[in-house]
Amino acid sequence: MEDRSELIRQLKRIELKTGILVAGLHSGLHHSIFKGQGIEFSEIREYVPGDDIRSIDWKVTARYNHPFIKEYTEERDQTFYFMADISGSGTFGSKTTKQKKILELIASLGFAALKNNDRIGLCLFSDKVEKFIPAKRGRKHLVSILNTLIDHKPASNKTDLGSAVTFLSRVLSRRSSVIILSDFISPSFIFPLKILRRRHEVIAIRVTDKREREIPDIGYIELEDPETGEQLLVDTSDEEFRERYRALVADAETTLHHDLAKNSIRELVLTTDEPYEIPLKRFFMGLSGRRRYHAGVL
Repeated sequence: MEDRSELIRQLKRIELKTGILVAGLHSGLHHSIFKGQGIEFSEIREYVPGDDIRSIDWKVTARYNHPFIKEYTEERDQTFYFMADISGSGTFGSKTTKQKKILELIASLGFAALKNNDRIGLCLFSDKVEKFIPAKRGRKHLVSILNTLIDHKPASNKTDLGSAVTFLSRVLSRRSSVIILSDFISPSFIFPLKILRRRHEVIAIRVTDKREREIPDIGYIELEDPETGEQLLVDTSDEEFRERYRALVADAETTLHHDLAKNSIRELVLTTDEPYEIPLKRFFMGLSGRRRYHAGVL
């Protein structure tokens, strides 16, 4: 990754920008994004007039021949896990690399979560899980996560998102929001994601680069796969080749979008050469609205 001192300066700017952004949001919006929207079981108690009859526990009621209800408490905070793709394809980028963009996104989301005293954890993966940091609260913990992102040297250039998702499904006992930051260029991973989604909220932030979608007409060039090292000489002046390439990329993106949507996994696509703050805010505003709707608030 880039010079460490410059990255740290940039993270400080992100922290300041995030603070201003959160402070300027409408009342309660930050809580809608970064506060738990679910409820957790508290206790069973006797029914009293005025209680919602939908909360009656019929099994307990039948056992004691007297109405009892299940009582719940709202989750006042939330647990976030950032899954960061550190494979070789992350070194690609027109103006900035996908790895750096992922670092910026985790910093921005992490500082926002910090302001609500949420727990955050980290999972770095290539074709295996290279680093796992359990979720905790506090600024010191967030700084440790960001330092890990800056300093960690990947042991592999390859990608296997599926194995990382399977690992997280095994180790996460507390219901969490899992935010995957990757280009999602990986062997099959939809089935493991489906398993993870049964218990946890899963959000896919796909970081791409414009050069991955369309190859410019610049004559003969040598393309190299950063994960395998395989090289290929192509003639970019061939319009038919460029059109086939665009069609293949478009088909792959359509398939991925469909598979994620089918499994209720929200997707946000960001590019390396564009600011992420506004799209990120709009995405989570829309997500919080859907959460409130499904919770029966709207």
